[in-house]
Amino acid sequence: MVEAHAQHEGLPEGVFSLLDTDLYKLTMQCAILKYLPDVPVTYKYTNRTPQKKLNRAAFQWLELQISKLDNIFVTTEEIQYLKTTCSFLNGHYLHFLSEFRLSPSNQVQASFQASHDTGSQDDEGDFSLKVVGNWLDTILYETPLLALTSEAYFRFCDTDWDYNGQEEKAYNKGIKLMENGCIFSEFGTRRRRSYHTQDLVLRGLTRAADTAAANKWEGKLSGSSNVHFAMKYGIAPVGTVAHEWFMGIASIKNDYEHANETALRYWVGCFGEGVLGIALTDTFGTPSFLKAFGSIMPTPEKAREDAVTTRIPGAPHPSTPLQNGYSNHVGNMIESAASNGIVIPGEGKSYAQIFTGVRQDSGDPRAFIKMMRDFYDSEGITEKKTIVFSDSLNIERCIEYMHAAKEAGFLPTFGVGTFLSNDFTHISNGKKSSPLNIVIKLSSANGSPAIKISDNVGKNSGDSETVDKVKASLGYVERTWANGDETTRWGSRNREAAAAAAQI
Repeated sequence: MVEAHAQHEGLPEGVFSLLDTDLYKLTMQCAILKYLPDVPVTYKYTNRTPQKKLNRAAFQWLELQISKLDNIFVTTEEIQYLKTTCSFLNGHYLHFLSEFRLSPSNQVQASFQASHDTGSQDDEGDFSLKVVGNWLDTILYETPLLALTSEAYFRFCDTDWDYNGQEEKAYNKGIKLMENGCIFSEFGTRRRRSYHTQDLVLRGLTRAADTAAANKWEGKLSGSSNVHFAMKYGIAPVGTVAHEWFMGIASIKNDYEHANETALRYWVGCFGEGVLGIALTDTFGTPSFLKAFGSIMPTPEKAREDAVTTRIPGAPHPSTPLQNGYSNHVGNMIESAASNGIVIPGEGKSYAQIFTGVRQDSGDPRAFIKMMRDFYDSEGITEKKTIVFSDSLNIERCIEYMHAAKEAGFLPTFGVGTFLSNDFTHISNGKKSSPLNIVIKLSSANGSPAIKISDNVGKNSGDSETVDKVKASLGYVERTWANGDETTRWGSRNREAAAAAAQI
């Protein structure tokens, strides 16, 4: 089979920079290096649109691109950029990153099984992907593997499209968002159609940002989650933390009741007060998270007292330094942060006070706004907080949620992803060429299942028995939302195909 839509002329094929990833992968790797460098994990790929399958040609191209990931590294120029732009990434981590390499032949397991094997390159089939290794060594796989999988599908399977008008489409979207007052970032790497698509999108958005600045509009482009593109276009790299951080710590400790608080405690200990301060609420359901969010951040003295009970099982004893010079014990963790000039919260401050805001990534956004307003009011917090919306956004939803959040006294911002980086129509009939809805999630840590519940049942992931047990132990209440169907997230074509598949 002849591939369609080869990489744009002048650009290397596949992923060619370790910084072609989301910022939060780097921040989490920084924290893992400090506290959990030797924890073994696995990751698992899930296609939430299973009717959209790779063919043999796509899989073979993808295999080749995965094998080439061992050739990429962070350049001296990129390290200098991170030093200048991301001061929260400490020198120890940047030194580690400068020498870091992926080893896909040892860490990535990919397989393809044709549904009806004729030996043809066009044979479609089931594709599986698993990542195995220490958390520290494997955390950077998720974003490039997803981006490459999406690109493989649209190079070889759905090829009835072209790049015409992509930059202008992104420009017009940016204009519409900013003239209506929306502050947003580009979040489109994981499900982009290709590197070239994301490049065109950033060209269009940065042009729109210039127009917005010239017109003194309230709305603006605040950055990109992709560190490589942020560097290329001179905009801010944006991001804090992902579900993975909470999932990993819960799995390692096997303590879901206290997992949110432990994850918050370690995060603040690594980066300090007011830094990377957008909290992700829905890993085990937002109501459970808010119980931890309202709790008091311990002082160094209190942390020293409960060091043994809060440390990760299997970690060195609180008085034992790690080989890399850090300690897993929370008291030393906080004191280390203070000695490095990180602002540590004073006695009596809660996490909700410390963090600048929260991110909404599942469930009903309007219900989330009300829940957060009620929570902050009950905590007596009058400071205006930020809500970052990042779940399945388009222009109309951004504008709707912006008004609703402002009316409730919040500062709304938006992380807009697939709507920007994978919005195409078929050349032959003008109908939508729908994106893949694919994820790679942590599936185990330290030998125990890793799960995510979220505020939408369609986003549950991990071992179903563990999911059910955790829901029961946390008193989790299932909630429905009209827009919560993951198989129809980006268009009716997904819905129709899913319905057809269900009849087979």
